[in-house]
Amino acid sequence: MSQLLRIATAGSVDDGKSTLIGRLLYDSKAIFEDQLNAVELSSIQRGHKGPDLALLTDGLRAEREQGITIDVAYRYFATPKRKFILADTPGHIQYTRNMVTGASTADVALILIDARNGVLEQSRRHAFLATLLGIPHLVLCVNKMDLVGYSQERFEEIRAEFRAFAMKLEVADLTFIPISALVGDNVVTRSENMPWYDGGPLLRHLEDIHVASDRNLIDARLPVQYVIRPQQKDFRGYAGTVAGGTFKPGDEVTVLPSGFSTTVTAAWGPGGAKVEEAFAGQAVTLELADNIDIGRGDMICRPNNRPAVSQDIDAMISWMSETSALKPGASYALLQTTRQTRTTVRDLEYRLDVNTLHRDEEADSLTLNEIGRVRLRTQKPLLFDPYRRNRETGAFILIDEATNNTVAAGMILGTSQQETHVVWHAGSITREERATQGMTVWFTGLSGSGKSSVAMELERRIVASGRPAYVLDGDNLRHGLNANLGFSPADRKENVRRVAEVARLMADAGVVAIVSLVSPYREDRDSARETHQEAGLPFLEVFVDTPLEICEQRDPKGMYGKARRGEIRDFTGVDAPYEAPRRPDLLLRPSDGDVKQLAQIVLDRIETAQ
Repeated sequence: MSQLLRIATAGSVDDGKSTLIGRLLYDSKAIFEDQLNAVELSSIQRGHKGPDLALLTDGLRAEREQGITIDVAYRYFATPKRKFILADTPGHIQYTRNMVTGASTADVALILIDARNGVLEQSRRHAFLATLLGIPHLVLCVNKMDLVGYSQERFEEIRAEFRAFAMKLEVADLTFIPISALVGDNVVTRSENMPWYDGGPLLRHLEDIHVASDRNLIDARLPVQYVIRPQQKDFRGYAGTVAGGTFKPGDEVTVLPSGFSTTVTAAWGPGGAKVEEAFAGQAVTLELADNIDIGRGDMICRPNNRPAVSQDIDAMISWMSETSALKPGASYALLQTTRQTRTTVRDLEYRLDVNTLHRDEEADSLTLNEIGRVRLRTQKPLLFDPYRRNRETGAFILIDEATNNTVAAGMILGTSQQETHVVWHAGSITREERATQGMTVWFTGLSGSGKSSVAMELERRIVASGRPAYVLDGDNLRHGLNANLGFSPADRKENVRRVAEVARLMADAGVVAIVSLVSPYREDRDSARETHQEAGLPFLEVFVDTPLEICEQRDPKGMYGKARRGEIRDFTGVDAPYEAPRRPDLLLRPSDGDVKQLAQIVLDRIETAQ
């Protein structure tokens, strides 16, 4: 079965988005003869020499009269390798909200730029919106190359300018292709007019893009949409669309917000057909072993991998209303997955200038097409993942209850970190009164470097000497304390912060907290050190410096192999960076000995540090 790819076009007015889609449809033989005849006739009536392919998508009368795209138009076509859904989104700033709608479910964004005009304000706006919406693949199509003499120099200028802007964004995959949608250069076939371009045509690139790893197959999420209970049968099923991960009979699951656990006994697909496994994006009905009170808006997940639950959230908002503005204190209906509740805007933290990415912290409102960060308080708790981790559970819309109009689209960043009036309560026992003095030993290094093995051996030796010690292993912590975190830079930062806080508490209690964590970013490790220094606790950073090629040869959990095959993303050392410590307290290399010898080196250092 061929894989489906959802594509959204973006860019400024008259950059050729509709023409490009028309060219893709025309050259891939995806147009019916009567459609082509109608376009040719309409083109002749408008004085064009050949068929105006933009008319294949510009279906509204106003669009054809003005020569612009107003509403989102969807077109479907297929090649022997893949099926496609194309969303032709408007480029005019007045219709930016329509672009957000069309791009919200896309796997790929095609950003068109007129080679004559270069990177414009709306080009930057749409590129930013594409990354804000979490579209993993961006393709910059430098269009109308025929009007600049197929100049390689002009193409390189635009590529350099856009790349400089894209460096400020979170872009996972960015590709540049010079094209001419009007005459078909580098759209479906390679252009002979640009021999200096050594890449493939656009269609081949779209056929080859790997999107399977873009979907969240880790976090099992089923927002319940409907409870199926036929009167003539003793049956109770919970229907919805899987928003992440997989479900299959025998899986232990938890239902939120109640927290009751049970087991999946059967899974049913559309039409009542039994399925062995339900996966992300599939409509399914789950039958559970126990009769639990479950209703619309509840969520079925894994016991040790639950979404965040909170009434206070931070979110990015794209305002869509022409007749009203978002202001602090306003209330709306909020719809997220299948859950609806009322919400109040507690604070507008800043309004974002999409051209410069400048944050206007003095802004007091958002108007049409403006984007800002807000703090919301909901009437009922939301069950969510950050939007960067799961686009289904991290998205929501705001509805004006007076008019029933959708006024905003939102992307959840996480739980609000609000200022509180909680005061630290000091204990009655001082550190000096405890039997032992604690500290934290922080092992960092690539996966497969051997840090966990050394940490375990170190723990064994310390405990054998009569001193309390405990290993905080990164993988183990992701089964409980950090089960709701992914592997984005933000989630990795939060992962390190939580572990550092736990280690500090353990060290304060007189335990040697031994942390084994990849912790790839220096800033996060430095923050962990500062947390201990502020508390007056010893902190020892141990860098297990094992070369990447050795780690890959070991690959004890098979993770490098999966990352190289594209089955998992954001894996440190493969497609995510590792920032080695510049001045670690202790440096361990494979040449320093085996696990026991390395553990003894660390133990000797601990004893001298006391």
